[in-house]
Amino acid sequence: MSIKVGDALPEAKFLEVGENGPAEVALSGLTKGRKIVLFAVPGAYTGVCSTQHVPSFIRVADDIRGKGVDEIVCVSVNDPFVLKAWSEATGGGAAGIRFVGDPASEFTKAVGLDFSAPPAGLIDRSKRYAMLVDDGVVKVLNVEAAPGQCEVSAGEALLAEI
Repeated sequence: MSIKVGDALPEAKFLEVGENGPAEVALSGLTKGRKIVLFAVPGAYTGVCSTQHVPSFIRVADDIRGKGVDEIVCVSVNDPFVLKAWSEATGGGAAGIRFVGDPASEFTKAVGLDFSAPPAGLIDRSKRYAMLVDDGVVKVLNVEAAPGQCEVSAGEALLAEI
């Protein structure tokens, strides 16, 4: 069963590379008393993720923040080193988007938004989605029907609902 609008996010730990190497990031620390956009991709450096999804949030990042959103966070089932490099390669980090890893797919599975596509080498990956979270509660949730699509989860689509 997947998470839905009105549900509270479960506690989770992500990883990101900071000044001193990999560090845990508690989801509650990202969400408590804050409004965030959380969007997820099936994998760093993959086609639609790199050419459509992240760029859509770069394009609207300032507009999203102008709607009172404290932070935009990209989650992927990748290690934090890959996500740091990908944030630099896409320009997402420079645009103020935070990239965090869910390397064991624990958060992704807890919210019921995981999938596997063995022929493509994608095992226990995240579905493509975007959500608005206010103080830990899901207010908007847009999940794509297929991993190769980026329509309802694009930055512009989420911005229109905030």
